[in-house]
Amino acid sequence: MAGLVPAVHALLHATKNVDARDKPGHDDIPRTRSVRLKLRDIAFFERPVQFARPFRFGAITLHATPQLFVRVEIEVEGKTTNKGTAVGASAELLVPKWFDKRPELSPAQTVDGLRRSLEIARGLYLARTEFQTAFDLHASCIGAQIATCAKKNIPPLAAAYGPAEIDKAILDALLRAVEASFFDGMAANIAGVDARLSPDLKDADLAAFLSGRKPLPRVAVRHTVGLDDRVEGAGGVADARQNAGANYFKLKLGGDPSVDAERLARIGKALDRLGRDTKVTLDANEQYADLAALQALIDRLDRDPALRSISSRLLYIEQPMPRDITRQSPLGSLAARGLIIDEADDSYDAFPAARALGYHGISSKSCKGLYKSIVNATRAAKWSGRGETFFVTGEDLTCQAGLAVQQDLALGAFIGVIHAERNGHHYVDGFGETPLAEAQAFAAAHPDLYADAGHGIRLSIHEGDLLTGSLHCAGFATQVHPDWSALRPLEQPTSLQEYLA
Repeated sequence: MAGLVPAVHALLHATKNVDARDKPGHDDIPRTRSVRLKLRDIAFFERPVQFARPFRFGAITLHATPQLFVRVEIEVEGKTTNKGTAVGASAELLVPKWFDKRPELSPAQTVDGLRRSLEIARGLYLARTEFQTAFDLHASCIGAQIATCAKKNIPPLAAAYGPAEIDKAILDALLRAVEASFFDGMAANIAGVDARLSPDLKDADLAAFLSGRKPLPRVAVRHTVGLDDRVEGAGGVADARQNAGANYFKLKLGGDPSVDAERLARIGKALDRLGRDTKVTLDANEQYADLAALQALIDRLDRDPALRSISSRLLYIEQPMPRDITRQSPLGSLAARGLIIDEADDSYDAFPAARALGYHGISSKSCKGLYKSIVNATRAAKWSGRGETFFVTGEDLTCQAGLAVQQDLALGAFIGVIHAERNGHHYVDGFGETPLAEAQAFAAAHPDLYADAGHGIRLSIHEGDLLTGSLHCAGFATQVHPDWSALRPLEQPTSLQEYLA
């Protein structure tokens, strides 16, 4: 518990909550206590976000989409500081056709599914009226959330979106109430994370992982090259005005081995012109039909001299096949390429199931659930100790400047993600349609993350890296909240049952 501010230290030991060390069989768990809270309110807002350039991934091209904002109010049990209540916030884009890619649904309908997921989660969370830990709230609601959403034709990945965003806001409020940073609070397990949703682990595994974290002071940016992005010349892969000096690149795949191979060869030549050591990852967003199609691409990477530049830089391949096919397809010899799942990560048992198929990695995205990221990082650390290498990656669902990018960045820095895809600064013009005063407030509070070089306030990238120093503040990686008066209420969703009837 070294580094905890005095107020947190006192509260962790003043709370009446019984923690894991008081349970039979858990004597080896570090002696920390979680803090219990009671929810008072959950409110949702949104703001339109226009993209500065089209972003094509999978089968969709984005030009604009709303950004969600969550505001919660909590009461903390045994509060030892001045206020008995606190407000927390989170944010995330409402991205169409990623959580739910069913072809019979329009992009707008899949966004409505996310809105419905939020409303269902709000009802479940507010129905829990007793004092409990932040993780108690999550664990007691996630099963009912998935089941209720299934009845309304909302798949598990979209169903998890609602709890994921509420959980971030609750944690922000809790950390503000006890005046702790995300890094210190989670190291002390203030949220009460345990193994009830991951029976392959023990409570002691999670407690040891959390208490041993040393947050990264900087996280490298992995620059995304979308399917419609330029490859050569001005505005292309090697243009420093576009790649912001990145040493890592994420290259989108379209699902046709021949077309992808030709494009990758062009990107490889562009990367050669940078004259520095760069690494790449490939992301198919479920576009490869099956193992045979994936094998065709791997064969090209292994044998085609034109692809040697890419193959020699390649770290891993992300979610090549549709999630349902992924679950039915052992990788065999393809496992040597270090494949990871992303869209197939829709439950707490997804990583163990993927491991059994030959996958070695899984993505961390706060939009899929911060607690699941921590559980999976614990698994990766534990499994890697047995002779194989398993890992968690940072894959960003176009997190925007402000709350979203800061909270996702802090999560990655905490669990040890050394480079993370960061789309927001590239595809959106700075803070987009955020009011200037709000953008200025974030820049003033987090001067290592934002700067105005004469073209508006933007994410500040330092020799290819983002700095995490200012994220060590009371709350979940943010000193300021959005201007709630400048946001509009979340649009009312239409039931997906009506679409599919």
